[in-house]
Amino acid sequence: MNIGLVGYGKMGKAIEQILIERGHTVSKIINEDNPEEIADIKPENTDVVIEFTGPDSAFDNITSVINNDVPVVSGSTGWLDRFDEVKALVGSGKAAFFYASNFSLGVNIFFKLNEFLAKMMNGRGYDSSMVEIHHTQKLDAPSGTAITLAEGMMKGLEEKTGWVNESTKAEDKIGIVSERIENVPGTHDVQYDSEVDTIKISHVAHSRKGFALGAVLAAEFLAGKKGMFGMDDLLQL
Repeated sequence: MNIGLVGYGKMGKAIEQILIERGHTVSKIINEDNPEEIADIKPENTDVVIEFTGPDSAFDNITSVINNDVPVVSGSTGWLDRFDEVKALVGSGKAAFFYASNFSLGVNIFFKLNEFLAKMMNGRGYDSSMVEIHHTQKLDAPSGTAITLAEGMMKGLEEKTGWVNESTKAEDKIGIVSERIENVPGTHDVQYDSEVDTIKISHVAHSRKGFALGAVLAAEFLAGKKGMFGMDDLLQL
């Protein structure tokens, strides 16, 4: 497959390595030095684009590629207030879109475990909270993975109506503490506290390789498809 990369930071480079290992060709690399060349990505030269950029550029990158009828896999976070616009664009017959806040197989299993635990904890007198830790280059807080975890918790916790990115206790909100530490790929701790004990589940990433492999698997899955997809579709969870 011919796969384009939009975003060429540490994640983009990790994805490039796995693409080459799996026999794919990198058709185009777009970064901050050549953003205008994204218009050159077309079906005749690119089968799928993998996009990992920042909150300020992700939406424009994604829609530019989709409008050229090229499928997009994206792991960018911090832009999801415009997600419905991308969904409508794809629904109008444009190329497919695959989104995940986290492409790690382990994290997506963790998502399901998190939802199951929240249902078990509902109404049992525990207060829920979360800590997420990432590298200092991560600009958005909380992480997209933390937001997905919070949304999963709210499915099971009837008393929780949202989340707040702070450590302050709020009866109807899940408190998410965000820490940024050098060279931390990603850690997420979900915790339930009562007067008598604490229950905690954690996911700790050891490198970016798991995220990069998941993104490449998503690109292989997306080729030739139309519509909206996510990790549940890829992994059949």
